[in-house]
Amino acid sequence: MRTLWKWIKNNPNRAMFLLPILLVAGISISHVVSWYDMANPINWAIYLSIAIEVGAITALVAATNRIKGGIWFMFGIVTFIQMIGNIFYSFKEIDETGELFKSWIELTGPVWELMGTETTDLVGIKRWLAFLEGGLLPIISLTSLHFFVKYEKTEELVNHRVNDIEESMSKDLTKSTDIVDEQDELEPKNSVEDILKDIEGPLPKDFKHPLGQEHPKNPKLGE
Repeated sequence: MRTLWKWIKNNPNRAMFLLPILLVAGISISHVVSWYDMANPINWAIYLSIAIEVGAITALVAATNRIKGGIWFMFGIVTFIQMIGNIFYSFKEIDETGELFKSWIELTGPVWELMGTETTDLVGIKRWLAFLEGGLLPIISLTSLHFFVKYEKTEELVNHRVNDIEESMSKDLTKSTDIVDEQDELEPKNSVEDILKDIEGPLPKDFKHPLGQEHPKNPKLGE
């Protein structure tokens, strides 16, 4: 638990994409169970609904990573099954006589009339409402998963480029330092005095400066 909380604190943006994925996955599993329950025992329906949800997630991850081999076909099938299961469950749970459904008809009646559905056609309006409430859930979940995977790739690319820039700057700085050191070692003496200071042993008294100047006072000079 601490590891999960630490990951969330270190990756707040990715955690926001992960939250709707987990919530919608749990809801979709329960919705698809009701659809599979029509033709299967309840325990088989649960297994199948979980398999569909896992299949949708893995298919999208594979598609995002551009894995070849008919992955989009699989992705389309599992997403279609998810939508059917969610729409069916929503349609079954809508109460035609409830106050909420009547208020919904009063609010959106003109919209459905423009689309060819009369306000007295309760079944038709139930279909539209079930599609809006259940059919969009898989799309929201899979879109969040897509952003979750792409955001990870973006972070890795940025970190890789930053590391490359830091390494390049470090190498350039090292080269510059080496060049300066070599120049210091190869730089000639600037004056005759500097040369005289490096000469070991006493100098003769009759030593004359090459430029006609008197030699500097040097403790090494003989008297």
